[in-house]
Amino acid sequence: MPDVYVAAGSNIDPAARLKQALAALKQHYGPITVSHAYQNKAVGFEGEDFINLVVRFATSEPIDQVLSVLHKIEEACGRPRNAPKWAPRAMDLDVLLYGDKVGTFPGVTLPRPDLVNRPYMLGPIAEIAPDWVHPTLHKTMQQLWAEFDRQGHGMEVVEL
Repeated sequence: MPDVYVAAGSNIDPAARLKQALAALKQHYGPITVSHAYQNKAVGFEGEDFINLVVRFATSEPIDQVLSVLHKIEEACGRPRNAPKWAPRAMDLDVLLYGDKVGTFPGVTLPRPDLVNRPYMLGPIAEIAPDWVHPTLHKTMQQLWAEFDRQGHGMEVVEL
């Protein structure tokens, strides 16, 4: 079963929404590994700070089924499917990696292209999977995080 890495973030009642999403992921997929939660500024729009984390789970479900489950969890957490892209989020669940899959699939490009450009994705994944090798860059998550220019990208560990 491949490991799936999902970025989770919210800036609308984020602690409660993230706890809700993590409970739903655990209920559906069983054991999960969760990074620390990090507070950071909204990217792409003016808004309340986000709390972000990365979660890992193993599944034999195909990627389209995983996406369907994630969309249902987002909706249960208060995010309508037609929510604008650059706006406050009750819940945002994005697949970063699905095993070693590479390519464009319905609804997702793998690995997620902005994984290596977003500290709130790269830092937490490096925390829980430091030795995982990026399938196209051929560097570990820890190497990519060590090389990342963190200036201007403040992230603070917070408790959920």
